[in-house]
Amino acid sequence: MAKRDVVFPTGRQALYERNRYSPAVRSGGHIFVSGQVGSREDGSPEPDLEAQVRLAFTNLNGVLAAAGLTFDDVVDTTVFIVDPEKHFERIWAVVPEFWGEAPYPTITCVGVTWLYGFQFEIKVIAKLPG
Repeated sequence: MAKRDVVFPTGRQALYERNRYSPAVRSGGHIFVSGQVGSREDGSPEPDLEAQVRLAFTNLNGVLAAAGLTFDDVVDTTVFIVDPEKHFERIWAVVPEFWGEAPYPTITCVGVTWLYGFQFEIKVIAKLPG
């Protein structure tokens, strides 16, 4: 098996090494980005929900930028929300700040009971140029 073509955003390598996963892997003309949460530099959750969502997108954009991409290159999105009935509207009020203009990527929203202390996680697949 060929070695994975891993993308590391600046300043977050220790977080990924501690948790033993790759932030993103290039493969077959796409980049597959691991779920990004609103974690501070030390890995702890941002306590304010809206700030946590903004930080998750900021962390996601950092991974995309490390690969030379932006959110405009995203084609598929999966969002995980703890207690979506309670949190969806507050989260979705923040999303347009990062989502860009139509046409939008596909999305799957999944309600979950636990995200390691977080309320929101986003993972994406983006198309590489060329």
